[in-house]
Amino acid sequence: MSYQRLEHVIQGSIDGGEDISGKSLQTATSLLAAQANDVRSHRVNWQSYMQALSRGQMISQEEFQFIREYDNATGSEQRDQILGRYGPSAAKIFLSLMGHISKDQTVQYILTMVDDMLQENRQRVSIFFDHAKKCKTTPWAQFLNMLNRQDQFVINQAARVISKLACWGREKMNSTDLNFFFSWIRNQLTTAGNDYMQAVAGCLQMILRHNAYREAFMETEGLSTLVSVLGSRCGFQIQYQLTFCIWMLTYHAGLAAQVNKFNVIPVLADILHESVKEKVTRIILATCRNLLEKPEEIEIVQDNALSMIQCKVLKQLEVLEGQKFEDADITEDIEFLTEKLHDSVEGLSSFDEYTSELKSGRLEWSPVHKSEKFWRENASRLNEKNYELLKILVRLLESSKDAQVLAVSAHDIGEYVRHYPRGKHNIEQLGGKELVMSYMTHEDPNVRYEALLAVQKLMVHNWEYLGKQLQQQ
Repeated sequence: MSYQRLEHVIQGSIDGGEDISGKSLQTATSLLAAQANDVRSHRVNWQSYMQALSRGQMISQEEFQFIREYDNATGSEQRDQILGRYGPSAAKIFLSLMGHISKDQTVQYILTMVDDMLQENRQRVSIFFDHAKKCKTTPWAQFLNMLNRQDQFVINQAARVISKLACWGREKMNSTDLNFFFSWIRNQLTTAGNDYMQAVAGCLQMILRHNAYREAFMETEGLSTLVSVLGSRCGFQIQYQLTFCIWMLTYHAGLAAQVNKFNVIPVLADILHESVKEKVTRIILATCRNLLEKPEEIEIVQDNALSMIQCKVLKQLEVLEGQKFEDADITEDIEFLTEKLHDSVEGLSSFDEYTSELKSGRLEWSPVHKSEKFWRENASRLNEKNYELLKILVRLLESSKDAQVLAVSAHDIGEYVRHYPRGKHNIEQLGGKELVMSYMTHEDPNVRYEALLAVQKLMVHNWEYLGKQLQQQ
């Protein structure tokens, strides 16, 4: 998907539900949108609030005149005229009403009015910035406080307004407020049974259109959250929206170089294999393409390509080549990825293959693990880059719950120390010896067997003698 289409796609995806299909807002934020429609249909009796003024509460004469006039306006031009007359005072009134009216239904109505106002014309965010400048505060301060309320509609509608102010305003959100907002988004995305997941993801889609926000999101471990949610077998709409967020991150060359450190490619590859929705397929392919195009370091591009090959993306591309798609971008991306991955396969060494498999965290009994020649030639290379690959092996032993991964990891550690004389010390320093020994009582017989062999290799120095003993067994 070309960068030139990014602005159109982002806007369509957030405001129109699906970026190219032309579906309505209800597609992307169905629950919030349906509730907003219901809120709009229950007009507020502003006169009743005015009548309560004599009792020392509710709204002032100025607030009443503005809100009634704006609420009764019949078109965008008339609303522009009203906002033009009131200027920053309009923002002041909106914020004042939401601040001292306690009835949730009325606050919902005002929030929806504000969101609609900004949606109709993004230039209107200026009234909030002008008002904030006068009051020496930020335009989103009161809306951020609303994220702590109990009413879920109020919370999520406030989040939509925050996203619009942060994206369309003349000033960017400061780091403190931005970190707070990102923390809220991460918590919402990982809250079990959250009915507003699509609305939250929509906010993130909007705010990640700016490079500064993308960088901050990465710094606050936001990508880890996205990968975690995508790996939990969520629905196709959330798959699309969160992959869309990753796709936007990959337009930043520096971030694109870091993305696969978070295991993005294996997770997206799994979704691609199972995807039955064209829009999900399209956004995953576009993300993969960026991961091969955007990083500036050739080594990182090659690592990403190897990870895709290891995760069987090339085989899935062959399946997709036989299908017909409405979107020409899909066909173009399939052709691009197929060519790039085939080029990578041709120059792939056995060590490249092993490195890619190890970094993916998905160890299988591929030929290199059992190859005497491979270990004889490459065992010492596990020490490269400050023992990077060796540390991954130990980390897999420490964190994986997959029996095959544990068995292969234990086997590889055994082969490493067998073919690299000083390997025993390195494994002990990294805590690998204790881990291997702990798996000698594992419930899986294959894990127990490989752990036992690895421990023998760690303990015995006469490898030739050990080999004969194993053959006799």
